[in-house]
Amino acid sequence: MRQDDLKNKVEEPTADYLPTGQVDGHYTYADYLTWQMEEMVELIKGKVFKQAAAPRVNHQRIAGSVFTAFFSFLKGKKCEAFIAPFDVRLPVKSKKNEDIDTVVQPDICVVCDPEKIDELGCVGAPDLVVEILSPGNNKKELQNKYEVYQESGIKEYWVIHPNECTLIIYTLIDGKYNTSKIFTHGDKVSSQAVQGFVLDLEEVFDGMM
Repeated sequence: MRQDDLKNKVEEPTADYLPTGQVDGHYTYADYLTWQMEEMVELIKGKVFKQAAAPRVNHQRIAGSVFTAFFSFLKGKKCEAFIAPFDVRLPVKSKKNEDIDTVVQPDICVVCDPEKIDELGCVGAPDLVVEILSPGNNKKELQNKYEVYQESGIKEYWVIHPNECTLIIYTLIDGKYNTSKIFTHGDKVSSQAVQGFVLDLEEVFDGMM
């Protein structure tokens, strides 16, 4: 196996944490709730993805800046912004824990339907998600999450590359994502999913190492 393949392959929790009787390697949110692990994990179509190592400094700076912008803009409005760790369950068949096999933790998400929020997080597609790339998680964000976000009907998927100081927006049109141009320093980016919101990338990427 190539080194890149090894880094990007699905890693499951150790056997000590797996529910008894699980033999096919397909897990649900009901299973997820029983695990007691220090590291964060996500479920994507029943497969377990361990989170990469702790986010790097630029990742944290960007996450804080973008979340603050959304939070400030949405104060007093119907939509709410949330920052990881925050479970987003994406049901297909039903909202029962044992039927949900995709549970992700976007770096930032915006939810405009209050009925999707419960004490465990969000159940159903947020209106917008933001993912900030980290070493080792690019395949998960750009392929695996792209697919489930598109299939679940998330209106906008923002991907930020800290090292390159770039932002790409995927906008859902007729069930498929349409890709924006690459935004960077000096650009002001508006959202179609969150009407009126504008993000100044000069402020987001200021001081990046």
